[in-house]
Amino acid sequence: MSGQFEAVVEIDRPIEAVFAYLADGRNDPQFSPRVQKIERVPDTPTAVGTVFRSTVKDAGMKTAREFRITELREPVRIRWTEVSKNSVTVDEGGYDLEPLAGGGTRVRIFNVLEGHGLGKLLVGLALLAARRDAPAFGARIRAAAEAALEPR
Repeated sequence: MSGQFEAVVEIDRPIEAVFAYLADGRNDPQFSPRVQKIERVPDTPTAVGTVFRSTVKDAGMKTAREFRITELREPVRIRWTEVSKNSVTVDEGGYDLEPLAGGGTRVRIFNVLEGHGLGKLLVGLALLAARRDAPAFGARIRAAAEAALEPR
């Protein structure tokens, strides 16, 4: 079983700045409290093939995660896939960015979750929790980006 969750948020910052902020996955702890630590491999600007290695805490358990950037189309599209072997993984995820009149940016984030082994039983619960949190997750992304980036 697999399924998707998504959130859409409007950020009062220019699209180029929002894209750069989101493309650097090392910013994830600023809006995702489950991310305990994260590094970019190689430690060069994000490109297709870049891997972000993280330690996350879900349901009280820490797991190692690795996400590979599969598409980077500045300033409108970022895609990734999880390459780590966990019971529930992200088959595909991404950001779609759209400029707004007035200089802001509309951001859509989504993740397609996939269960493996025992994770096939858990993915439904993970999806339910992610869908429930999606509006708050979007709000955290907006708040973090607006705090980190200069106004237009």
